[in-house]
Amino acid sequence: MNTPSLDTLLEKLASGEPEAAERVFRDYEPFLRAMVRRRLTPMLRAKFDSMDVVQSVWADVLQGYRESGWKFTDQEHLRAFLARVTYNHFATHCRRNRAALEREQAVHEGEWPAEPPAAQPRPSQVAQAGELWATLVDLCPPAHRQILELKGQGAGLAEIAERTGLHESSVRRILYDLAKRLAAARGGA
Repeated sequence: MNTPSLDTLLEKLASGEPEAAERVFRDYEPFLRAMVRRRLTPMLRAKFDSMDVVQSVWADVLQGYRESGWKFTDQEHLRAFLARVTYNHFATHCRRNRAALEREQAVHEGEWPAEPPAAQPRPSQVAQAGELWATLVDLCPPAHRQILELKGQGAGLAEIAERTGLHESSVRRILYDLAKRLAAARGGA
């Protein structure tokens, strides 16, 4: 872009012509984006990209150019000014994301746990489960305690029936009766 056309373009920009703003943006956007991309680390790329910075620069420059009456003597002064503003906006974006970047840690291949850790029950939940188990044992007839213990260990109906010699429907009925006794005991308490 030669100096006379830049002067004309800047005059149009000052008067608020959107075509002039678009042209200046198109002319300088590749330079500004390259400037930002050179400074972006992989961790920063996860937070913002070069276009985010350039668009914020352009919004501020247009507002300042129109409201403050900024003037540039030539293309190099405009370019240097845009570079400085872009650097400042880049620094602002980095500052905004600093806390998140400090907390995040990269996980490398092979460091992933096979499964997420299981949530541990709170002490109050452990105490409540212990009380519930004691109540169930008290309500359960001695002949059916083996069924209750197998169920407490996580055994299914088929496994309990196989290990006790009872039919699955009998196991289901015994557990159902125990649940009714528990409900009655809690309702009466």
